[in-house]
Amino acid sequence: MSTELTTLVREKYGEAALRAGTGSRASCCGSDANCGADPITTGLYSAEQMADVPALALAASLGCGNPTALVSLAPGDVVLDLGSGGGIDVLLSARRVGPTGYAYGVDMTDEMLSLARQNQAAAGITNAEFLKGTIDAIPLPDASVDVVISNCVINLAGDKRAVLREAFRVLRPGGRFAITDVVTRGDLPTAVRESLPLWTGCVAGALDEMAFTALLREVGFTSPSLESVREYTAEDARAILADGGLDADTMAPMVEGHVFSAFVRATKPAVA
Repeated sequence: MSTELTTLVREKYGEAALRAGTGSRASCCGSDANCGADPITTGLYSAEQMADVPALALAASLGCGNPTALVSLAPGDVVLDLGSGGGIDVLLSARRVGPTGYAYGVDMTDEMLSLARQNQAAAGITNAEFLKGTIDAIPLPDASVDVVISNCVINLAGDKRAVLREAFRVLRPGGRFAITDVVTRGDLPTAVRESLPLWTGCVAGALDEMAFTALLREVGFTSPSLESVREYTAEDARAILADGGLDADTMAPMVEGHVFSAFVRATKPAVA
């Protein structure tokens, strides 16, 4: 990721953490005014899950899915959340793996780390830890976790290959990769791909679905799969295009059907 892009992502999500800390709803898809009804980022967690975490963790949730619904977690499992933000998926995972398990979150934004640790304390969870770092250089040893999750973060990375290689490295043999992310299908307009606001808004940097599964195989994963969950319509796309300073009327039909959130799964071979 370029220095400029890294700075923009860190600034945007730092501001989102500060807003969430005041109780305002954060969003990754664009401006506060436009994202209240975003079909990709709303209604992701069950009532039971929402009752199980602090309100500030919900306010800071910037995801496009619910990775904790993707994978079966057993007592004693060690889970890592890439780009853990305000901590909601780490806290939910920590509860599921129980006192013999552990949940890590890694994030590069100081404000998000502070908020996540505040949420952890409020939830009374002791089997979790939030680490400062980037997802292309994870601060954990080789083969140290059973499950890697992530929620609408890999699209923000400049070097997706490095991120997936790191996820593979920290997983134990037989470990599982189970994330949600924004993914594309087919070509997007060049102006969309080159827009920094749309990169920080989770669209411009999204991988094509075929490229995503190919890259997972390239770094060593087996059985990669990708399941579309929610799709942007032309009307849904107008807000994010306008936030990127683009002609929403012209480009929204070009985006329709090409941007969606997806469940992405893969496995690290049990034997090298």
